[in-house]
Amino acid sequence: MIATRQGRRFANAAGVATVVGLMSYALYEQYVVGLDACPLCILQRIAMMALGAVFAVAALHAPRGAGARAYAVLGALAALTGMGISGWHVRMQNLPPAEVPSCGPGFDYLVDAFGWFDGLAMIFTSSGECAVVNWTFWGLSMPAWVFVWFVALGALAVVANWSRLIR
Repeated sequence: MIATRQGRRFANAAGVATVVGLMSYALYEQYVVGLDACPLCILQRIAMMALGAVFAVAALHAPRGAGARAYAVLGALAALTGMGISGWHVRMQNLPPAEVPSCGPGFDYLVDAFGWFDGLAMIFTSSGECAVVNWTFWGLSMPAWVFVWFVALGALAVVANWSRLIR
């Protein structure tokens, strides 16, 4: 349990450091190893950066009361959004081959050509490249690990910012 503002600040800073580490690894895999990010991967990165931004502002602010609870809620919402996206990605990776949708254009093209809402709808319904599993660790694909990290970081956001401070 977090009991002081300093503890709250440290827990949120740990969340920022974790998000920076995860995003650095994703960029390493993309630009050094050559593992291109599919449209769902891009959306997971956006959700992870949003969660990191909540941690960063909460670490700088370290408020008491309702302000802290607002950061807990925002962090939980960002984590739940990321869990939904990564969960959908894992679902696509586990579809039978006959049910995998055909590959579509990239994230940037979809959003530029069709706008955010139609582009997102297309990403969630017709991105066959998102079904390819080309990286695993301990038997879990990268989106599965991202899901695990969203769960852990969402819990950290709530634990770090929801509890009452004694001083």
